[in-house]
Amino acid sequence: MRGKTKQQIRVWAMLCHLSALLAWILLILVIIIGIPLYLPLNVLAPLIIWRVKKTQYTWVDFQGKESLNFQLSLTFYVLILVIISLLLVFTGFGIAMTSNGTANYIEIIFRTLLIGCSAIVLFMLLLQSFVVTCAAMKAYRGEYYRYPFTIRFLI
Repeated sequence: MRGKTKQQIRVWAMLCHLSALLAWILLILVIIIGIPLYLPLNVLAPLIIWRVKKTQYTWVDFQGKESLNFQLSLTFYVLILVIISLLLVFTGFGIAMTSNGTANYIEIIFRTLLIGCSAIVLFMLLLQSFVVTCAAMKAYRGEYYRYPFTIRFLI
């Protein structure tokens, strides 16, 4: 019975991490289908698991906080990327309009920006896939793991 409880704790801790990754995959699939929707599912899924299980298991409390801190940080970084992209779009469009730029010049600006932002988002998704999987495996084994580039919102 005791071994089964420990395994259950480790499974819940692992789900704190993997639920965020599954939420990103679900969100990408919704966008690919054509629904322009952004819900912070990557934060919502680990938050629900953490809130339900944190009082029962301290290991799930630690892993849930770690997962939430990383997902909140990632969401914050994406928000900064969107703001910077919008500033670059408006600046490029303003320069093109005031200098009587041709449509070709505006298209080059937007295409470059789109390729650059897509590459950054792809890199962030690949990085997240790697570190979340690593964190989930370590949580299941009962090992401590700290995400890189994380702002500690929850202590």
